[in-house]
Amino acid sequence: MRRAVIAIAAALASAPGAAHAFCGFYVTGSDQQLVADATQVVLMRKGTRTVMSMQNNYKGPPDAFAMVIPVPVVLHEHDVKTLPPDVFANVERMGAPRLVEYWEQDPCEQVRLYATARASGAPPPAAMPRAAKPADLGVTIEAQFSVGEYQIVILSAKEATGLDRWLRDSHYQIPKGAEPLLRPYVEGGSKFFVAKVDPKKVVMQDGHAALSPLRFHYDSDEFALPIRLGMANSSGKQDLIVNILSADKRYEVANYKNVFIPTNFDVKSTVKPRFGEFYASLFDKTIEANPRAVVTEYAWTAVPNYHCDPCTDADISNPDLMLLGADVTGGQLAKGTFVLTRLHARYGKADMKDDLRFREAKPVTGGREQWSKNGLEYGATPSAQNYFQARYAIRHAWTGPIRCEHPVRNVWGGPPDGNYQPTIAASKLAFAPRGKLEVASVVKRDLWEIGLKRGGAPGAAPPGGGKFATPPIKRLQGIGLIALLGLLGAGAAWLTRRRSRS
Repeated sequence: MRRAVIAIAAALASAPGAAHAFCGFYVTGSDQQLVADATQVVLMRKGTRTVMSMQNNYKGPPDAFAMVIPVPVVLHEHDVKTLPPDVFANVERMGAPRLVEYWEQDPCEQVRLYATARASGAPPPAAMPRAAKPADLGVTIEAQFSVGEYQIVILSAKEATGLDRWLRDSHYQIPKGAEPLLRPYVEGGSKFFVAKVDPKKVVMQDGHAALSPLRFHYDSDEFALPIRLGMANSSGKQDLIVNILSADKRYEVANYKNVFIPTNFDVKSTVKPRFGEFYASLFDKTIEANPRAVVTEYAWTAVPNYHCDPCTDADISNPDLMLLGADVTGGQLAKGTFVLTRLHARYGKADMKDDLRFREAKPVTGGREQWSKNGLEYGATPSAQNYFQARYAIRHAWTGPIRCEHPVRNVWGGPPDGNYQPTIAASKLAFAPRGKLEVASVVKRDLWEIGLKRGGAPGAAPPGGGKFATPPIKRLQGIGLIALLGLLGAGAAWLTRRRSRS
């Protein structure tokens, strides 16, 4: 089974045997099939304006090839530009699932705030392909221009068979089964963005070609991502990671089920060197419990001086935002305030009958080191702001002597030696080993959200027998009201200091 990812804002490394989902499909002048192998995309949305930025790697013959992507309107040269390749890395790591590590503080010391760990002369371009008889095929070249190493053609078509024929007559081999996938876009009035590259300008490394990222923008009432054409380049399951940047809104899908990834539970220390593998297994279990669902993994309101908690080794700077579209959206995005939403789906050809269509969603919180009398913050809870993340913890209980009369337990912070460990982000999930790590064997509580019993058989019924059960209430052991108030007060002071330093 091949794995694939369209990482809307994900910087994933290429590896043999891993194919990636793609919002269009690849066509080539060779009779060998091209495989979409690491497409990373960022969507930015404000009002009716959508900015799509994507980085493409492909594995296949170094012949001239093109990307074919349906778009709602005719694009012109000023709507399209190339980007530096490293602009995607920070977005991917900022929204990635994270693993933190805590140590229980000396129960006999004054209550202290837990401390979260932070990491600190080119040849001339090839001639533009033209159909032998475009008028007869019902295909119109609406615009054509060059950007970087790309030769862009914007096409419209009256029939899918005509577009299929036009591409074939222009010496491209269309993937098997592409014509039926083209049909709904043609019938819906879509245009087709065809980006051809000159292979003489492409550097090949280990059979892969990393092309300059492309960005284009358009205005449309509909906010959607075309994924059906990408299935033409797929031979199995595909992973799709969608990162959306908006000034103040979280997004979810409007035409598939939405679920939140189980978050904020403790795991065994053996997870640390296998965190990517652990998370891939957890995600697969979530999809098993919710077939054809789209999973929310991250939704966070980033304002100046407070972008994350805990933070990975990445951040999205104002220059990043401008490159990704804030220069054409303006407003709060251009000032550095944004909400990053990360959505994740895994599907085969029979699972997704429609493109992903997005809608605004209400704010939620979850996945933070927030304690109450009921225990650690659980699930995704409605809130005034978005502060939700996929976060997991390894906790080291206090093992030293306890010589005081009223020890205070469960106060978590950094290691006793002060050697802070960076937050671990789970990246390159498309390449994580699958089927070798059993989630139930490494978690510290039952995962009521997906009906998985800790240490039991996969899929065991949660408490109460329902598919999704309410977690049991657990009070903080040993922490009285005065200690809890002290902890909260220290937290407020720590946050104020953190903001002033940032």
